[in-house]
Amino acid sequence: MNYWLMKSEPQTFGIDHLARAARQTAGWDGVRNYQARNMLRDGFRAGDHAFFYHSSCPEPGIYGVIEVVRAGHPDPTQFDRGSAHYDADSDPSDPRWYQVEVRLLTRFSHPVTLATLREHAQGALRDLALLRRGNRLSVMPVGAGEWKFILRLARDSRSS
Repeated sequence: MNYWLMKSEPQTFGIDHLARAARQTAGWDGVRNYQARNMLRDGFRAGDHAFFYHSSCPEPGIYGVIEVVRAGHPDPTQFDRGSAHYDADSDPSDPRWYQVEVRLLTRFSHPVTLATLREHAQGALRDLALLRRGNRLSVMPVGAGEWKFILRLARDSRSS
């Protein structure tokens, strides 16, 4: 199993949107960065888990855990002229953009905030891609040790 962190702005598509979706499942669409696209297309597998991270909001952080239920496949919004994610140069016979389908597994009672993650940037989370200077990718891998450590932070925040 691979572990990931997936970022979204809560006003655009937050964990609340996913919680209200049919079967708490939705396509993770609209990614328009080639490096992130390559991870969605080539790296994500059904059964992988990811942290759902809220960005560009008053309290950025990890708000829950999601599961990939369908591996990378063409993002249909690239062909939809009515979509904000439409790409006129994308060809259905050779799609440019990919998405995965995710399902909500766990919603944290308290987020693991970016500030909390940064407290561990010199220790257990020193290699966490999210904490690297200048990293703005919307999807990124998370190591197994980092995954377990962050889950402990989430558990500990519930008891405080």
